[in-house]
Amino acid sequence: TMSLEMQGFRGDVEGGGASRAGYKAPYVNGKEKLNMSELERQLIAYNSLDKSARGSANVVTFCGFVVAFVLCRVICSDYGTMAVSMAFIFSTGSIVWGMGLLAWIYRFDEGPQEMRSVADAIKEGAEGFFQVQYGTISVLAACTGTGLFLMYVSKDPETMPSQAISPLSMAVLTAITFVVGALCSALSGYAGMWVSVRANVRVANAATKCYNDAIQLCFRAGLFASVINVGLVIQGLSFSILVLRTIFPGVSFAQLPLLLTGYGFGASMVAMFAQLGGGIYTKGADVGADLVGKVEQNIPEDDPRNPAVIADLVGDNVGDCAGQCADTFESIAAEIMSAMILGGSLATSGNLQGDEAVGFVVFPLGVHCLDLFSSTVGCMLVKTKRGMPGEAGYGEPEDPLSIMKRCFLVTIIIAIAGFALLCRCFLNVAHAPDAWKWFAACGAVGIICAYFFVIITQYYTDYEYNKVQSIAEASVTGAATNIIAGLAVGMESTGLPVILISCSLVASYNFGCASGVASKENESVAGLFGTAVATMGMLSTAAFVLTMSSFGPIADNAGGIVEMSQQAEHVRVITDKLDAVGNVTKANTKGFSVGSAALACFLLFSAFLDEVSIYSKEEFKVVDIAVPEVFVGGLCGSMLVFLFSSWAMQAVGRTAQEVVIEVRKQFRERPGIMDYSEKPDYYRCVAIVAKSGLREMVKPGLLAVLSPIAIGVTFRLFGQYKGQPLLGCQVLASFLMFATATGIMMALFLNNAGGAWDNAKKYVETGKHGGKGSDTHKAVVVGDTVGDPCKDTAGPSVHVLMKLLSTVVMVLTPLFVAPARPLDAGLAAMPR
Repeated sequence: TMSLEMQGFRGDVEGGGASRAGYKAPYVNGKEKLNMSELERQLIAYNSLDKSARGSANVVTFCGFVVAFVLCRVICSDYGTMAVSMAFIFSTGSIVWGMGLLAWIYRFDEGPQEMRSVADAIKEGAEGFFQVQYGTISVLAACTGTGLFLMYVSKDPETMPSQAISPLSMAVLTAITFVVGALCSALSGYAGMWVSVRANVRVANAATKCYNDAIQLCFRAGLFASVINVGLVIQGLSFSILVLRTIFPGVSFAQLPLLLTGYGFGASMVAMFAQLGGGIYTKGADVGADLVGKVEQNIPEDDPRNPAVIADLVGDNVGDCAGQCADTFESIAAEIMSAMILGGSLATSGNLQGDEAVGFVVFPLGVHCLDLFSSTVGCMLVKTKRGMPGEAGYGEPEDPLSIMKRCFLVTIIIAIAGFALLCRCFLNVAHAPDAWKWFAACGAVGIICAYFFVIITQYYTDYEYNKVQSIAEASVTGAATNIIAGLAVGMESTGLPVILISCSLVASYNFGCASGVASKENESVAGLFGTAVATMGMLSTAAFVLTMSSFGPIADNAGGIVEMSQQAEHVRVITDKLDAVGNVTKANTKGFSVGSAALACFLLFSAFLDEVSIYSKEEFKVVDIAVPEVFVGGLCGSMLVFLFSSWAMQAVGRTAQEVVIEVRKQFRERPGIMDYSEKPDYYRCVAIVAKSGLREMVKPGLLAVLSPIAIGVTFRLFGQYKGQPLLGCQVLASFLMFATATGIMMALFLNNAGGAWDNAKKYVETGKHGGKGSDTHKAVVVGDTVGDPCKDTAGPSVHVLMKLLSTVVMVLTPLFVAPARPLDAGLAAMPR
């Protein structure tokens, strides 16, 4: 059994029969926390300065970054180094700006003692689980990094992508970049969780005073997580490139991205285990709490009498916040690296020289710097009328979702204009003067695709539309018809997104081909880069989308704190409104994540083909699925998605069973819980889901990492026996294609079905079809519990799985390739 300290949960619940949670909060005089972090002390010290002193500090900081940009322009000897250095400075500045935003959040009060007590229990539980979870992940990452080192150090020197790099150097580089990627991904997840467990109580307290403050606090806390997330991606990659440029000056700029594949693998691996562990934790607690609390005991959501309520609220942070942040980090990192590799290939194919070639490689860094700027502007515009609904003269409160949509459109407009400017600066080619316009069109396709993905997902998951309403209507006749209707909506919801992805890929590919950068026989390379630009366009608003995603769990936690601390009904009305919008934004961002994952996987697949060409010294463009072994690889890829999803769902089911048994046991053995004369043992449920989440995440995670390795090595050896040295790569390429196609469908189905079931419950809880406590409500609660592991565990993990498979294959390409002829011949075989 795990200790209380390992769980980070104090378990110091007071005895007695109060109607409130009654935790002992670690406060001195109700104000100063005993275990305050150094960062919190610095934030409080900054806020204690007068306005003029804060303004002076801000001006000095801004001037410092301006000087850094000027020095970078003067000192850097080449265009590539200057561009990457500026990206590093810009990302560092964005992180510093995020700290200023965090200081603004800390100006708001945490509210009365009863709110702080509940919030502390959530915070300690989340941070305790995070610490133990990432301790487990670090052990797995250390083993993987060691394996990567041993694999590369044992390779033949002639198989290296550049003669300037020895196997030992490549082994050290890959292992170090893997660790850097894993650390940055872990830090991004921690930032999301850290701010969530500190903003939730401030949002809850703001909801008692000002509707606008509650919305802005909730949204800007998500913005902080987003800025740190995207900033870390750019900072980590740009710093790695600068180090490589210094250590290996003989390696061309176009080949540098090939040395960074370990970074993407590290980010993907951490994202997978973070999403799995957090998802199992949060949904195991949620399902158990709902089945016993709502269905059997007929008590409200987040009721303090429910023994699983604290575990449920902790899960929102470790699952939805930390998991989604790590997922987005990995998506952006994978997209940047694959786009850089394809940009290098296009520079070679188009015979680009000097700054023109470098521009195609560093372009992705510029796009995500634009993302930080445009998303920040849009997010800071989120506001509404000050005051409280119900006050004289206030009027009807504005829907938070309408506010977000309006500001998202502002972000999109800035992103489209900025994207065109970046294309003009980085992708302007002398022999193809209109190329940048075609690539700007590719970016516009991606941005528009992102917007429509959000709209389509909302159509299938928001109870304002008939799809979710049809599930609620079907629930009148029981849980079985609810499940049937939800499955049908989930299956139907795959249609429009796939059509949208297909149109985006075809349009961007042909726009790229029309750019004229490459010759007619090599225009496919330009087409592939066009799809890369479209993917960059889709992710050019990633920070805003991640902000909307983080809004959901923070609002959910705020509602739980208000309910458990027994605040006035009008306060709960406000947090319920924020929570309902948060459910929609979480569903929308999951749809966005699937779309971006689909396009990113296409890029990673194309980058894998390029890598095989370099390592094998032969052109590798065609994958023939009529070959039996290749077709078998495809079948294995499709099967893996179903097997992985099954294991993830089983993990939640087993965890939920343990929670249900424990909650029933407490209600049976402590009958006074229902009339507040006894208190539930919250710690028991926290301990159950924490242990289960850590135990259950390992099996599906290792399946995702080891499957492509086993298939690639097996068929490589079989290919050597048959005299076909690239058979392993052919089989793996088929494996990736089928796994990606199946994963897109599975993720869309699971995410949208789960979201629709969830919001069908919310729809009934508004009073429709009998409202809370009715038989219809019990049926939709059953449907919601079925959908919980779909939308918050298996679904999000599947689109991480798609990218993880590709990054595993990319970083281990030398393991699957048997070189056949000298390196120069292989490079000559590459398209030019």
